[in-house]
Amino acid sequence: YLASGSGDTTVRFWDLNTETPHFTAKGHRHWVLSIAWSPDGRKLASGCKNGQIMLWDPSTGIQIGRILVGHSKWITSLCWEPLHL
Repeated sequence: YLASGSGDTTVRFWDLNTETPHFTAKGHRHWVLSIAWSPDGRKLASGCKNGQIMLWDPSTGIQIGRILVGHSKWITSLCWEPLHL
């Protein structure tokens, strides 16, 4: 899949064969400003304008776990550190 985050508050997982969204993940309440694939490709993290981070299962488009909070400003970048997964 290809993934994209959008100002419409969604994360989309794209099917590159059909060039259409395979899943549209909804949960953010503000613009999605950053996304990052886990090193094993089994999760996608997304960060939004209100400082929240969400984890997604790309095989279903469903949120994993709880919303991660702690930042008071926009999440403008995300990066996985693979040694401690």
